[in-house]
Amino acid sequence: MDRSDITLERMRTFVRVAERGNLSAVARELGTGQSTVTRHLRELEEAVGVSLLSRTTRRIALTEEGSRYYDHCTHVLRLVDQAADGIRDKHDALSGTVRLSCTAALGVMHITRLIFAFQASHPGIQVDLSLTDERIDLVKEGVDVALRLGPLADSSMKLHHLAESTRLLVAAPGYLSVHGRPSQPADLAAHNVIRMSNVAGSETMAFVGPDGSRHTVSVKGDLKVDHGLAAREAFRSGRGIGSAHRWLVDDLLATGELEVLLPDHSLPTTPLNMLMVPERAKVGRVRLMVDYLAEQIRRLPGMS
Repeated sequence: MDRSDITLERMRTFVRVAERGNLSAVARELGTGQSTVTRHLRELEEAVGVSLLSRTTRRIALTEEGSRYYDHCTHVLRLVDQAADGIRDKHDALSGTVRLSCTAALGVMHITRLIFAFQASHPGIQVDLSLTDERIDLVKEGVDVALRLGPLADSSMKLHHLAESTRLLVAAPGYLSVHGRPSQPADLAAHNVIRMSNVAGSETMAFVGPDGSRHTVSVKGDLKVDHGLAAREAFRSGRGIGSAHRWLVDDLLATGELEVLLPDHSLPTTPLNMLMVPERAKVGRVRLMVDYLAEQIRRLPGMS
C-alpha cells in the first residue's frame, strides 16, 4: 500500500460513488468528468490494494472490503470537515454551502424568500436548494437539511418538529355560485373535490365538528394533482372544492379569490418536520440555517 496515494480527494470521490451508485451523477456533483471519477477510484483501489467496488453494466455496489473502508472514510472526512468548520466558526467567518431539500410548494411559496433574506445577512454562505415532495436519502443525495410535511418513518436522521400546518376547506366564489355551498361535511359527497394523488387517503376527508364530533366523508372529483401549486391553481380557477394548507392559499383568501368553507369544522393538521444529518447539524453554517428557518417558519400563515 502506497499511503501517499490515499488522498482526501480520492476518498471523497469513493464515498460519493458508494452513496449514489452512479458515476455520471457523482461527476456532475463534483463538477468534473466521469473519466476523472473513474481514475480516482482506480488509483484509490491500487493504493489500498483491494477492490472497493463491484461494477456491472447495471449497478455499482460495495465489496465486503469496500463497505468496511467506506465506514473509515466517512469518519475521516467528517473529522476533516469539522476541523475546518471549527476554525471558521472561531473566526466568525462562516462560509461554504448548505444543501437544503424542501417540500416543493412550501419551497416556492415561502422558503425561497426566507433564503434570500438569510443570504443577505450571510453573504458568505451559498445555498443549494432542491424542491421535491419525494422522501429522499439525505446522505445519498448529499443534503444537510430537509423540510418535510407529513408523518415520517423512523430514521437515523436528527428530527426537529417545527410546527403543525393548519388545513382549510376552500373553494372559489365562482364554483360556489354554480354548485352551491356545503353546509355540513356530508354535503361534500355531491361536490367535485380536487384531490392529491401523492397523499395517502385523499379519497376521504375527516372533520371535527364544533361539538367535538368526528365526520369522515368519501369524496370524488374529476381532477387529481400531485403538486400543491397545481391544487392552488385549480381552486382559484373554480375547478372544485378541496383542502389546502393555510400557507398555500392565505393570499387568495385575503383577496377574496378563495373562501373558507365549513369554518366551524376543522381538518387534521399536518406536521412540518426538519430532518438533519447528525454530523452536519454540528457545522456552524448549517446550525445557523437551521436556527433561522425554525424561527421564521413558525411565523408563516397557519403554522401553529
